[in-house]
Amino acid sequence: MADVVPSPHPRAGEPVFDLHLGGKMATVPTADVSTRDQLSLAYTPGVAEVCEAIAADPGLTRHYTWVPNTVAIVTDGTAVLGLGDIGPDAAMPVMEGKAVLFKQFGGVDGIPICLATTDVEEIIETVVRLAPSFGGINLEDISAPRCFEIEDRLKEALDIPVFHDDQHGTAVVTLAALVNALKLTGRTADATRVVISGAGAAGVAIAKILLAAGVKDIAVTDRKGVVSSDRTDLTPSKKALAELTADQCGRRGTLAEAFDGADVYIGVSGGTVPEEVVATMADDAIIFAMANPNPEVHPDVAHRHARVVATGRSDFPNQINNVLAFPGIFRGAFDVHASAITEGMKVAAADALAALVGEDLSEDLVIPSPFDPRVGPAVATAVAEAARRDGVARI
Repeated sequence: MADVVPSPHPRAGEPVFDLHLGGKMATVPTADVSTRDQLSLAYTPGVAEVCEAIAADPGLTRHYTWVPNTVAIVTDGTAVLGLGDIGPDAAMPVMEGKAVLFKQFGGVDGIPICLATTDVEEIIETVVRLAPSFGGINLEDISAPRCFEIEDRLKEALDIPVFHDDQHGTAVVTLAALVNALKLTGRTADATRVVISGAGAAGVAIAKILLAAGVKDIAVTDRKGVVSSDRTDLTPSKKALAELTADQCGRRGTLAEAFDGADVYIGVSGGTVPEEVVATMADDAIIFAMANPNPEVHPDVAHRHARVVATGRSDFPNQINNVLAFPGIFRGAFDVHASAITEGMKVAAADALAALVGEDLSEDLVIPSPFDPRVGPAVATAVAEAARRDGVARI
C-alpha cells in the first residue's frame, strides 16, 4: 500500500502543528499476517480456538489478548491542562500525547477516549461498558468535584485499576519531591507546616497523600481562604477535606494568614501569591508552585524567600511532572495483574522516585528527570511489590 501523503493544512510551517499533523499515534500489529498460514492463525479459523478458550475461562484474556497491557485514557474535556472546559474534540491532542507517554515511558498501550457527555451517570455507565477491552482506566482532565464521584464509583464497579492522574499522579510526584526537600532542609514530615492553594482534584489528592506520609499540619485554601469547617459555603468534598486537614490543626482564615510561618507551600490553583505574603514563610522554606504556564509564585520571587523551589515547567529546575509517575504505576500494576491501585502503591511510587536522586540531592535536584531511564522500571518494581503487600496482585 502506498504511503498516504498529507494534504496541506492551515497552519503548515508552524512546528507544533506540523508535529501534530495526522495525530501522534497509530496502532501497529504485533502478529505477521503476510502468508496464508499466518493469516489463518491470527484470524479465522485459528482465532476461534482462542475465543472458545476464553469463553470457557475468561481469565485467559490476560494471556491471549492485549487487554492486560492496555489502558483507556478517558476524558470529557472539562478541565484540559490550563485551558479549562474546551470539550472532547479539543481534548484529543492531549489524550494522544498521554498515550504516547504511556508507551514511551512505561511500555503501556494507551487508547484515548474523549466522551461527548459531561453527565456523571453517563460517563460511569460508558466506562463500565467499555471496561472489558482494557486492563486499566486512566481518568484525565475531568473537572472537580465530579471527578471524585466518577473515580470512586468506577473503583467500586470494576476489578481493574482506576486512576485519576490529575489527582494521584500529581500527588505522587509532589510527595517524592517533598521527601527530598524535607531531607535537604532538615525537617521531618510530622513537624512540617504545609499550605496548599487549590482545593480541586490535585489539591485534595496531595493533601491525602501527605497525610498518609505523616504530615499532620496541612491547610488547604481556595479563593475564600482556608478550607475549614467554620465556613458555611463548603461543598461536601471540601467539607470532608476540611475535617482531614485544617480542622485537625486549628487553621482558618485567609491565604496570607495560612502562609505566615509555613514551611511548605504547594500551589495547584493557578492564582498568584503576592511576594509580601511569600516573605512571611519560615526560614529555609520550600515552594512548589505548579500552575502552568504561570506558577503561583514565579521562581525568581520564590528563590528570594525559599531554599527549595519547584514548578510544573520544564524550563526551571525541579519539574513536578506527572510523567514521572503514571507510566510506571500502570506498568507495575499490570505486571502483577493488580485489581486496583492502592494508597500503598502510590506512596511506594513516590518513595522510589525520591530514592533515585540519592547522593545527587541538592536545591536544584529534588526530583529525577523524566528522561532518567531508571524512573519507569524503579516505579514499576516498587508498585508491583506494594500491590503484593496490599493484597491486590493476582499473580
